[in-house]
Amino acid sequence: MRHEIKMTVNGKAVSGSVEPRTLLVQFIREHLKLTGTHVGCDTTQCGCCVVHVDGKAMKSCTMLAVQASGRTVTTIEGLAAADGTLHPMQAAFQEHHGLQCGFCTPGMVMMGVDIANRMPNADEATVRRQLEGNICRCTGYQGIVEAILDAAPKMAAAKAKA
Repeated sequence: MRHEIKMTVNGKAVSGSVEPRTLLVQFIREHLKLTGTHVGCDTTQCGCCVVHVDGKAMKSCTMLAVQASGRTVTTIEGLAAADGTLHPMQAAFQEHHGLQCGFCTPGMVMMGVDIANRMPNADEATVRRQLEGNICRCTGYQGIVEAILDAAPKMAAAKAKA
C-alpha cells in the first residue's frame, strides 16, 4: 500500500507516492533528488541527515516521509539565497574551515542554524554540547564550533532587521 504525501521542501510544494516505511531522508534523496542531505548511519547516531522540519532540526533518517506530510522541510539546498548568496552559517563554515571531507557538513550546517536560532548567545561549551548528536571524523570540531559562534550573532542581527 502506498501513501500520497504533500509537503513544502525548500519553499516549493512537492508531492509523491511512498510506501509507509519510506524514511524522510529517502524521500528527499531518491524522490526529490536533493542529495545534499547525507545518509551516514541510518540509526540516528551521526547527524549527517539533519534537515529542518517546521523550522526545527530533525534527523531525517528517523522520521517517516508520511510524518512530514503537510509540513515544511528545509534541506541544505534550501539555505542559500536564490541568487547563490550563501546563508551566514554556510559562509561561516567556509571562513572558519569547518569542513574537511565534507560528508558531515550538511548536517552540521543545518544543526548549526538550529543552534543559532534557539541560542544566539550560546557559548563554546553550549555549542559543543548541542553538537553531540553530530559526528565529524575529520575536523576535530574546532572550526565547526567557531563557525557557529561567528554566524549566530549575524543571523540574529539579520532577523532583527527583517
